[in-house]
Amino acid sequence: MDTLTKYLAVAAGSALGGMLRYFLGSTILARTAAPFPTATFVINVTGSFIVGFFLTLATERMHMSAHLRLAVAVGFVGAYTTFSTFEYETLRLAEEHGFQLALLNVMLSVVVGFAAVWGGARLARSFESQTHAPQRAEQGLIGRPLDTPGGATEDASGVAQRDIVDSTVEPPPGEV
Repeated sequence: MDTLTKYLAVAAGSALGGMLRYFLGSTILARTAAPFPTATFVINVTGSFIVGFFLTLATERMHMSAHLRLAVAVGFVGAYTTFSTFEYETLRLAEEHGFQLALLNVMLSVVVGFAAVWGGARLARSFESQTHAPQRAEQGLIGRPLDTPGGATEDASGVAQRDIVDSTVEPPPGEV
């Protein structure tokens, strides 16, 4: 039953993310700065910020259920962001308006997207933890401990926090 509820959490998040993507893609954003794909750019940058902010909160500042992590990070952001659309629109830009505009789209999307995910993570780290003060270790650019093997971090209880889809990582017993 737990597996079914995880799939339902992803489905619910996907429905909301997909609807917001469709809404933003059909608004004035879609017609702004033509032929530049402004709507896709804004969606990808805000999606980067959301995933950076939410996953940092979920793994470093608050204990959240695996279902909520899956609904937001896999479902909502997965349906909301538009990487395949970005790639297709970049191809169309190159074919119809030249390589320079396509390259501008790639460069802006990667640089501004990274800045957004970094900003989201930094903002989330500025919040005080509801359950414990974060441990201070030597930290890299985005504030993650540098000496953690395999890219996983551990919260104060020793629970490893892995990637977006690793829903097997649960908070300590009694915490949700």
